[in-house]
Amino acid sequence: MALSTTAVRTAAPPPFTERRYILTLIFVVSLFMLWGVGVTMGDILNKHFQEVLHVSKADSALVQLSIFGAYFIMGLPAGWFMKRFGYQKGVLLGLGLYAAGAFLMVPAANALSFGYLRLALFVLACGLATLEAVAHPFLDGLGDLKSSDRRINFAHAINGIGAVSGPLIGGYFVLRGAHASGDLTSVKVLYSAIGAVVGSIGLAFFFVKVPPLIDEPADEPVAAPAEAPTDLAADKKLFQHKHFVWACVAQLFNTAAQGGTWAYFINYGTDYMGLKPGPAVQGFWQVGALFSRTVGLAPGLPHLANDVAAYFFSLSLVGMMLGRFLGTYLMQFIAPNRLLAAVAVANIVMCLIVAQHWGWVSFGALIALNFFFSIMFPTIYSLGLKDLGRHKQLASSFIVMGVVGAALFPRFVMGPVADVSVAHAYYLPIICYAVVFLYGAKLYKVARD
Repeated sequence: MALSTTAVRTAAPPPFTERRYILTLIFVVSLFMLWGVGVTMGDILNKHFQEVLHVSKADSALVQLSIFGAYFIMGLPAGWFMKRFGYQKGVLLGLGLYAAGAFLMVPAANALSFGYLRLALFVLACGLATLEAVAHPFLDGLGDLKSSDRRINFAHAINGIGAVSGPLIGGYFVLRGAHASGDLTSVKVLYSAIGAVVGSIGLAFFFVKVPPLIDEPADEPVAAPAEAPTDLAADKKLFQHKHFVWACVAQLFNTAAQGGTWAYFINYGTDYMGLKPGPAVQGFWQVGALFSRTVGLAPGLPHLANDVAAYFFSLSLVGMMLGRFLGTYLMQFIAPNRLLAAVAVANIVMCLIVAQHWGWVSFGALIALNFFFSIMFPTIYSLGLKDLGRHKQLASSFIVMGVVGAALFPRFVMGPVADVSVAHAYYLPIICYAVVFLYGAKLYKVARD
């Protein structure tokens, strides 16, 4: 009996964190929510800039280029800064850039300059990229390394709250009544408030005394434990690991599809939700009409207003958050690569339906895209880092830099097509999901030679 009790105690999962780390953990987890708000707010600005600054759909996607391009440019410098000065100063740098970019939105809005606004968003996004680069390894060190997955999953759930909040906040403060105001006053007020909140969090974190972490970054390399004999990275250079290289490619295409989906979501709602469908979907259309009247839209099915479309975008991000929880659960029974391949196929089907603009049927498929690609980023990330040993930190930076796909695809690939037909632009992410499918079906495999 004593042996059995001892075995049970030994098998108990490690604690979520330690008491000494609780205050620091609260601050670090809040960072995930802050960058969730900052990223999805850009998709709200897309539509507003089209109307106030009279830019085309394709040119408005330069907002995504400014935001996600910053991730590509700032990824490695943020890692170097963290290695040189530590996690806390890395967080302070990220919060400082975030707040500075938010405040720069005010003079840029006063100038009614699309270029200045994108520059301000670029500075803000450099802060987001720094926070993302620092926060993940920071969480690793805030407790037992064996429980770091639980801390990161919890933090990403909070990130989902921020991602949902972005469109709700933007829809209410920016898009509601945008036609009546015809200027950027709401943008100035909103980003001034964001800058003040982020700056206050940074000031408070400056005075937090961070206890020594379990896994501090060190200037000198630390000898690895006894995994060296089986470490595949011991006799290979990083880019000789084909599964890692394909992970970088898959992440580039994955974020491209995600960025394009978000960039034109509101345009899709305002452009198509008032068009009469074909007879094959009249039944679904009737249900949509009833729903529209229930939520307070005019009788029949008018085009969705900007703010209402933004609220539907927020609803789709709730689906993404739920998809993360469900995907994490299903991975107990389904291999992650197989689940990745399955959701890629599902999104290919969703894109085909979206491109037909069948009223609420297609709009529902557009909402479902977020649910299915919820697990793609972290799953590609984790599969790409398998068995890399000493190369893991550098590999992580390169995979995260794949976010640049979300900067390029909406502007240069989907944008020109969206100027002609937003619906037909959704044929293009099918190419991206095909690449993700191939990675999950075959290219994820770790070569053992």
